[in-house]
Amino acid sequence: MLDSSVVNVAVPVIAEDLGAGLGEVQWVVSGYLLALGLSLAATSYLARRYGTLRVYTVSAVAFVVVSAACALAPSVGALIGLRVAQGLAGAPLVPLALSILLGGAGARRSSVPVSAALVLFLAPALGPTLGGLLLVGGHWQWIFLVNVPIGALGVAALLRVPRGVGSSADPTARFDPAAFAVLATGLVLALFGAVEGTASGWTALESGGSLVAGLALLATYALWAPRRPHPPVDLAMVRDRRAALGLGLQVICSVVAFGTVFLMPVFTESVQGHTAMQTGLTLLPQGVLMGVGTWAGQRLAPRVPLRTLVTGGFVGLAVASLLLLTLELSTPLWVVAAILSGRAVAVGLVTTPLLVAMLAPLTENQLADGNTLFSIVQRVGGSVGVSLLAATVAGATTRALAVDRFHVAGAVLIALAALAAVGSLFLREIGPARHTAELPGGNIAP
Repeated sequence: MLDSSVVNVAVPVIAEDLGAGLGEVQWVVSGYLLALGLSLAATSYLARRYGTLRVYTVSAVAFVVVSAACALAPSVGALIGLRVAQGLAGAPLVPLALSILLGGAGARRSSVPVSAALVLFLAPALGPTLGGLLLVGGHWQWIFLVNVPIGALGVAALLRVPRGVGSSADPTARFDPAAFAVLATGLVLALFGAVEGTASGWTALESGGSLVAGLALLATYALWAPRRPHPPVDLAMVRDRRAALGLGLQVICSVVAFGTVFLMPVFTESVQGHTAMQTGLTLLPQGVLMGVGTWAGQRLAPRVPLRTLVTGGFVGLAVASLLLLTLELSTPLWVVAAILSGRAVAVGLVTTPLLVAMLAPLTENQLADGNTLFSIVQRVGGSVGVSLLAATVAGATTRALAVDRFHVAGAVLIALAALAAVGSLFLREIGPARHTAELPGGNIAP
């Protein structure tokens, strides 16, 4: 998750250093994203066939090795190829990390560890800041080398995971190539359409056509998979209304949260004229306070009704987002940081209870499918949502017009947060909540 957002800010520097055009270097980002979608389609099957912990370990080691190779890439073509390999290796990491962190509680899961929520939201929020800091000296290789020690620590941490966490290997697990082809092709086309929509607009055939075709294939899979004996991703979780609603609200939360992660660097750099370093420092507080909000949400989850906590969080997010409409050319960066920080706390508050709503109905063996489905929906929904927001602000010919369009994008974010607040009113309570957040091998946060 961290890698996905860090690399985005390095595209211009990579283009200059490798002597390539921005359009070509953009495939360093796009190739990774498309490979990620392809590999996500196989993640649940691989976890069933070879075991959650084994697949995660292989993926983590491969991701670290390929990250180091990316830093040594001699040309943009080699870097694109290595980024595709990095996407293939990295796709299983987020859903299977969640399965490992959440394993062991079974169907009575009513609390989740803070670390599970941070995997989803804190790392992407800190990505632009970390990317800007790493690029201060102009050395883009560091955005890949930073994965090596972080990944090595992650692999070492696996030694502390108790045996039996996550699904075990099942040599009898069957692979459905036809269903996989439909799901994987739909994911790749939908993500490609979202990427191209940001770059060339939604009226172009390669963007709008790819997106429509991809969404059509994904809809086909959703209708067809329940009738297949061995679908690559089991959609059983969406038959539980509570889990389905939690899934939908998580997607809206992702768009509202990461919309500003994408838009604000454009606003502060291209519109206000600040440097990447200044922008990175402006975005830093929101990442930290999102972690604080997530911790607070985890502490409140056992004490406050789920519906009340999530609805209140989304109302707070909508109110904080209203302040986006006050941004002008002359707005000081400290004001921008304060506005983003208020939104970040609200996002953190709803993250943990939404994970509870989505994952509480699932058994241990359903976690890999549930988390993979969540990653798929979050990736596609988040990419399309952010791309549509980008289209809202694109094409402004003057800085004053750009500010007006940013206000329109802000209004969209407010409306989405308000919609999520209304949807949260239909959440059902989980039952008696535990007062600890469980991690494999111990507890945290009494």
